[in-house]
Amino acid sequence: MKKILLHSGRVIDPANHIDCVCDVLVEGSRIAAVGALLASHDRSDVELIDCSGRLVLPGLIDTHSHVYQYVTGRFGLNADMCGVHSGVTTLIDQGGASCMTLPGFRKFVAEPAESRVLSFISAYLVGGLEGHFYPELYRPECADVAATVKSALANSDLVKGIKAHAELGGFARWGLDVMKKASQIGEQTGLPVYIHFGQLWPMPDEPAFEIDPDSIFPQVLEVLKPGDVLAHPFSRHPGGFVEQSGQMHPLVSEAIERGLKVDVGHGSHFSYKMAGKVLGAGVLPDTLGSDMHGYNTTVPAPAGTPDEHPDEEHLFTGTSRFSLVSAMVSMMALGLSLEQVVPMVSVNAAKMANMSDALGTLGVGREADISVLSDEQGRWLLRDNEGTEVIAKRMLQPLFCLRAGKRFDATASILPVPHAV
Repeated sequence: MKKILLHSGRVIDPANHIDCVCDVLVEGSRIAAVGALLASHDRSDVELIDCSGRLVLPGLIDTHSHVYQYVTGRFGLNADMCGVHSGVTTLIDQGGASCMTLPGFRKFVAEPAESRVLSFISAYLVGGLEGHFYPELYRPECADVAATVKSALANSDLVKGIKAHAELGGFARWGLDVMKKASQIGEQTGLPVYIHFGQLWPMPDEPAFEIDPDSIFPQVLEVLKPGDVLAHPFSRHPGGFVEQSGQMHPLVSEAIERGLKVDVGHGSHFSYKMAGKVLGAGVLPDTLGSDMHGYNTTVPAPAGTPDEHPDEEHLFTGTSRFSLVSAMVSMMALGLSLEQVVPMVSVNAAKMANMSDALGTLGVGREADISVLSDEQGRWLLRDNEGTEVIAKRMLQPLFCLRAGKRFDATASILPVPHAV
C-alpha cells in the first residue's frame, strides 16, 4: 500500500481543533495519522513530501461552481480544471443540472471527474443552460416541484441541495411565485435551498410587477427555512444584502438569527465596497464559493455560444483568472484572518452539504482529501469589476492536493498570477 508523508507543514483542521506544525501520514486512500514526529518513523516505504512553510488543509470544498461542461454551453467549466488541478478536492455545482438533465450530469461529469462533484439541483426544468441566458425559461411554469423532488430523493448521494434565484429581473416578471416553488422543493426534500441575490436578468420592457429592490429580501425570507443559504452578500447589484441607500438591509441579522446561512459566491459581481459594508456590520459568511464560470474566465467559448451575457457586467474585467484559493486571498485582503477563512472552505462547507461525516476534516480514517497551499507575506494588488483596488498582504496559492490519496498538481490554466506591488 502506497504511503505519503506530508512533513512539517502548518496543519489547520478546524473540525478537530488542530492548528500546528506537524505531519500527516496517508496510507492508500485514507489518512493514517496526524501528529508530531511521524517523520522519525521507518520511512523506507514512504514518499516524504516536505511541506515546511506551507499550509496543509482539509481538502478544499468549493460551494459554488459551474461545471456542467458543454451541456450548459459556455457557462460550464471542466470539473477537474476547477477542482483537483486548482487544489480543490470537492465541487458543488450550483444549478447546472435539473431533474431532466441530472442523469447526464452524473454520467458525464460526476463519475469521470477525479474531483468529487456534487449537485445543488436546479429548481427549474432547464437547469443552468447558458448561464440562465434566457429569462423566460425560468418562469414559474418551468419549475416542476414533484419531478424535482423525485429526482433529488432518488439521487441523494449526488444531490445535496436546491438552487434558485431571488433577483430583480425575475421578481419584476413573476413576483415570488418561482421562489415559492423552490421553497416547496426544499421542504419536501429536507435539503437546503441556495438563493442567488442580486440582479441577474435585465428588466423586462413591461414589468408585471413594480418592484422595489429592497423589498425582495423580506419577501424571500418569508418562504425560507433554517439551513437555507443566502448567496452573494457582497454583490454590487441591487436586491440583496445592501439597500439602495447603501445601508445594510435591517433583516439580514434576523435571517442569520433564524438559522439561515451565508455563502460568499465570489464571482464577477463581487464588490470590495459592498463587502466592506457587510463585514463592517458584523456579518461573517459561513462558506466561500468561487462562482467561476465560462463568462468570467479566459477559457475559450464553445463555437456558437453567445459572445456576451444579458448582464453586460457579468463578464469579469478585474481579472480573467481566479480560483477558490484566490477567493480566500480576497477575503483576507478585506481583513479576515486565515483562521476565519479556512472553516469556510472546509468544515462549514461540509455541513452545508450535510457531509460532515465524510468531508472537511483531516480525521484519522477519513478519505485522504488534502489541499496543500503556499503562504507568503508581501503586497499584491487585487481589483474587482468596479475598479476598486485593495492590497493583499498575504498570498495563498494552491500547490497540489490529494484526492482519496492520489496526488494532483495545481496546473490549471485559470489560476491567477499574483501582481506584486
